[in-house]
Amino acid sequence: MRITFELDAEYRETQGKGASRRLRHEGKVPAILYGGRQEPRQLSFNHQKLMTLVDDERLYSSIMNVKVGGENQAVILRDIQMHPAKNRVVHMDMQRVVEQEEIRIYLPIHFKGEAVAPGVKTQGGVLAHRMSDVEVVCLPADLPEFLELDLSEMNINESKHLSDVPLPKGVAIPALARNDAVVVSIHSPRAEEPEPTEGAAVAEGAAAAPAAGAEAAKPGEAAKPAAGAKPAAGDAAKKDAPKK
Repeated sequence: MRITFELDAEYRETQGKGASRRLRHEGKVPAILYGGRQEPRQLSFNHQKLMTLVDDERLYSSIMNVKVGGENQAVILRDIQMHPAKNRVVHMDMQRVVEQEEIRIYLPIHFKGEAVAPGVKTQGGVLAHRMSDVEVVCLPADLPEFLELDLSEMNINESKHLSDVPLPKGVAIPALARNDAVVVSIHSPRAEEPEPTEGAAVAEGAAAAPAAGAEAAKPGEAAKPAAGAKPAAGDAAKKDAPKK
């Protein structure tokens, strides 16, 4: 089993919002540890040490060793809550790892060959990442650090799906049973609408403007022609037609 990080923790007996608030004032982060066919336990971690790790993507996709109460416990991070306005960890959920039991965890997808893909380099396409990580199922001993997808042969208007992601032995993607989703694609850039020329703008303005001297139509009435304007042929025929 590959261990990436080691963290020191303490058991805590008090629970509730008040107790968690006091821990945070002391520079500690409340957490809960569950799973592994054992009772959940309340823990606390040093906030300053945690803040040196939160920007490392491996923290969220690796097995960690937590030293607590004189024992070592392999765990994976299930959830981490950050303060909405401050750069600080508020709470963590952790799950025990048992060597012979499968775990479900999200792994990052690394893309290689983006710059040399023909669809981008020579065909003028735009690369669109639809997924950056995916949930996998495997035994702890088979857990890789990340999954890697090669894009070096992709052409424009082509896509790579979940089924195209190479999987190490013993690793499976549960979502494939429901939907072979698109992971990345190369598409044509959107065509920009041409700006109107000066002549076209003048012609458009002339067509939209009413004839000089014409009165605007009131609701339910036809517009009155400008002074001196000749009536249309149909109007003249109505005027000259004999009355019955």
